[in-house]
Amino acid sequence: MRRENRNQKNYKNMNIYYWIGGAIALFAIVFTISYIIYANKLNKSAEALDMEQFSALTNSVQDASSSIGKTVEESKNEVNNTNTEKIAVNTSNIEKTEKNKTTNNTKNKNVVKETNSETKEEIKEISFARPVDGDIVKEFAQENLVFSETLNEWITHNGIDFRAEKTEIVKAAADGTVKTIKNDPRYGLTITIEHEGGFKTVYANLLTSEFVVEGEKVSQGQTIGTVGNTAVFESSEDIHLHFEILKDNKNVNPANYIK
Repeated sequence: MRRENRNQKNYKNMNIYYWIGGAIALFAIVFTISYIIYANKLNKSAEALDMEQFSALTNSVQDASSSIGKTVEESKNEVNNTNTEKIAVNTSNIEKTEKNKTTNNTKNKNVVKETNSETKEEIKEISFARPVDGDIVKEFAQENLVFSETLNEWITHNGIDFRAEKTEIVKAAADGTVKTIKNDPRYGLTITIEHEGGFKTVYANLLTSEFVVEGEKVSQGQTIGTVGNTAVFESSEDIHLHFEILKDNKNVNPANYIK
């Protein structure tokens, strides 16, 4: 009986071992199959990934080659186009500069012409007529002295003396405006007329001046007075008209202006 019980226990223990070993073997088989399947999937994924990378790399190489080819073939054209544009811009700037210079030169010439015209107008000389018809008996003298019979000495003479008869008519030497009519202590009754260009004429040693008044505009040849003998500094001399011309308030030689 005891042997039989032992044998039954041993038989049960062996069955348990068989079941455990079988389970382990089955687990090993299942694990191995699963691993193989998973490995195959990984290989396929890796291959697919490699193909995509390879394709992307190929495209990159082609793009790079295309870019390089474009740079080689078209770079000259691009540089030429850029240089052409720069030359065009520079040419345009040069043309504008030349036009501006031409315009400025034209303006400057016009300004110079206008200035010259104005200058000519400013320096335009007036032609003076003789105030009386007599001859000149005493010349203009500022550097060379002339002898004064009245003063009995050599003196300067700021005008010229015309021989004339007493009460002879005195005429305006040029168009102008009567500036003053006064009794000068040296030259007696005197009329001063202002003219264009900074000129003045002086008529002295007069007898009368009732033909004009101060501020009156007179014309060349118009009667302004008569010859007298009122000049104290020249009272010992023959009757005459003392005549002066001033330019910018400075005495000038009347003989240089009388026609």
